[in-house]
Amino acid sequence: MTVTTQTGWMRNRLGDGVWKNRGKVTVAGVGHSPVDRRWESGNFDTSLGAYSILAARRALEDAGITAAEVDGIVSAPGPIGDNWGPSRPYFEPPYDSEDGITKVTAEWLARGLGLDIGKLRFASNEPPYIGLAWGYAIEAVATGKASTVLLLYPTGNVEGRYHQLTDTRLRGPTKWTNLFGWTGGSTYAYQFNEYTRRYGGRREDLAPFVVNLRCNGLMVPWGYYSLHQPKPFTAADYLAGRFINEPLNLYDNDLPVNASGCYLLTTAERAKHMKQPPVYIWNHAEHLATLRSMVQTLDEAQEWCDASARKTLEGAGLSIGDIDIFNPYDGYTLFAQHWLEAFGWHGVKKGEALKFYQGDIGVKGPHPFLSSGGNNGTGRTRTAIYTDTIEQLRGTAGPRQVRVRADTGIAGCVLPQTNGHVVFGKHQP
Repeated sequence: MTVTTQTGWMRNRLGDGVWKNRGKVTVAGVGHSPVDRRWESGNFDTSLGAYSILAARRALEDAGITAAEVDGIVSAPGPIGDNWGPSRPYFEPPYDSEDGITKVTAEWLARGLGLDIGKLRFASNEPPYIGLAWGYAIEAVATGKASTVLLLYPTGNVEGRYHQLTDTRLRGPTKWTNLFGWTGGSTYAYQFNEYTRRYGGRREDLAPFVVNLRCNGLMVPWGYYSLHQPKPFTAADYLAGRFINEPLNLYDNDLPVNASGCYLLTTAERAKHMKQPPVYIWNHAEHLATLRSMVQTLDEAQEWCDASARKTLEGAGLSIGDIDIFNPYDGYTLFAQHWLEAFGWHGVKKGEALKFYQGDIGVKGPHPFLSSGGNNGTGRTRTAIYTDTIEQLRGTAGPRQVRVRADTGIAGCVLPQTNGHVVFGKHQP
């Protein structure tokens, strides 16, 4: 077969009720590459392609199966011009392709694993990022398009190319919005100022949260900081960070990295015969907002997060009081409180997140918020939040293993305006 797409797969409407395929899809394998700051040009042992093959093989080993048993691959390589670097058809010689260097497609991974993509039942590169890729791969299994799917998320980082503009001639509104590249930091700095004016608090109140992220991330063996900067990070370190766009400082941003993560999804029936106890998918939900402006207001961000939270819980047939592990996206620490307050995890209401951060949010305490370390604690892999949720439910999170009950969990990515969440369960509903 050729690489294909599927339509009508999103669960993006409130009121659709409990997902009809709840508990029929499982996660049976997880695999990660090491996380590097950038790719060292010429070292193909650490290229994005090599790391993707390594992550896929580790996911297969974790599940206890061979590549020959895979009948589907979903990759989220991302549009190169929008995500990881300029839109160019190829590198200068001796490189002849972006594939395997700044992105990894389903075709490339299939070849690397010794598979004939023409013999797979399903293969796709359609999802642009991990939040949608999870739902896309889950539906491929749930609707019978494939029974055993590798879900790949590669994040490339080549020096001099990350989010660099391809055309120095700025046209139209870009002359106001893209002078220095993508303007997300400005948006969330503005929103955080609006948040503190409305509810009180200061940027210094974020320090315990950011320190906890790094503390948890240092317990992720494959994460960037545990591999390259294995040293404590303090509130003083955080507050000393230089401002990028006040109140956003250097440590409020997750670190672009070169890494790959892979998951093996399969049916509940097939998972019974694999190596690991299955982790069941109770729901997936997506939210894609229509933007009014390049800079979104606090009200808009809260509205989008609220809507996403309602869809996520409704489809799982659960209330937030049923959710034990909570790993929302923290690409900018300045918007993490929107997710916490929208879901109302551990009773946190609008305007209460900064106060919540001052309590015991560590993995050994009663409120183990973002036990994964998130993206700020591991590097911008966007996979740690999913992997930790799975490991917490398996009971294999090692030193990060929470002391509270760990039967259910939510992980989600990415931004308030465009995101996807997955509800995981230790038991089949």
